[in-house]
Amino acid sequence: MANSIPYSILDISPIPQGFTAADALRNSLDVARHAEKWGYTRYWVAEHHNMTGNASSATAVLIGYIAAGTSHIRVGSGGVMLPNHAPLVIAEQFGTLEALYPGRIELGLGRAPGTDQMTARALRRDLLGSDDRFPHDVRELQHYFGPLQEGQSVKAIPGMGSNVPIWILGSSLYGAQLAAHFGLPYAFASHFAPEQLLEAIKIYRELFKPSVQQAQPYSAFVMNVVAADTDEEAQHLFTTLQQNVVRMRRNTRGQLPPPIADMNAFCEPHERAAADHTLQVSVVGSLETVRKGMRHWLDLTGANELVLTGQIFDHQARLRSFEVAAEAAQGL
Repeated sequence: MANSIPYSILDISPIPQGFTAADALRNSLDVARHAEKWGYTRYWVAEHHNMTGNASSATAVLIGYIAAGTSHIRVGSGGVMLPNHAPLVIAEQFGTLEALYPGRIELGLGRAPGTDQMTARALRRDLLGSDDRFPHDVRELQHYFGPLQEGQSVKAIPGMGSNVPIWILGSSLYGAQLAAHFGLPYAFASHFAPEQLLEAIKIYRELFKPSVQQAQPYSAFVMNVVAADTDEEAQHLFTTLQQNVVRMRRNTRGQLPPPIADMNAFCEPHERAAADHTLQVSVVGSLETVRKGMRHWLDLTGANELVLTGQIFDHQARLRSFEVAAEAAQGL
């Protein structure tokens, strides 16, 4: 179905309590297959490490699994945390994916570690990978994906000449400025860091410089969505994500918890207030409630695309949520 506003999914392959990483990965593929039928434009997976509730750490491997199990939806990273990797390795991984699934692979890049500092050391060993080098590493990746240059001694094979589309992802003004300077599409992680959403997208549009990849600015933002047949059911399902945010602040992360009847019994008022602030870019409710929420945030941001993420304990409820969300987005 044709849409005026493209809508996509960001997935971290959440592992619900009592389940395994294998269950979570199979669930991700199932969501992607349904998303393809429901008109979603792209399906992104995010790199995280040392988190017992997420199964998306080997991001390129998971992208290959999802692309192999679907037929036409675009599949990519939302994102690869580039300071954790040598650009040549990422160019070869995503060049291989593009060779296997031509025209369907894209590479979203972030500069955070996607984990704690101790795990970042385990990932990077000598810490030569650094967010200070991020702009240089992005340019190096573009070089590897481009055509062979005269005298070029290091090549990404596969990768060279593939022109895998690159996005810049961020949760601050830095990423917006970099994406604008490089002329790349930009996605803001407002699902957990909402504070600078409006300013970042405004700066991105104002500073954008056309590039070979992107002639006009193109922005997206990530929104939590928990949709159900009734507002009350959706609010109940949303307590899973609310618990997760509170536990993150308590440094007691774990697997995805089931929903609960009373958040006020789970946490203190200040914890609830902090979670509500973190999750302010969320739409929770039935079809019309979700549609109104989407319209509100699209009007505020002026973004070109909605990227939806939803951490819901029950897999069937999660599928239903993305189905309702797709119907809501189609009506915008």
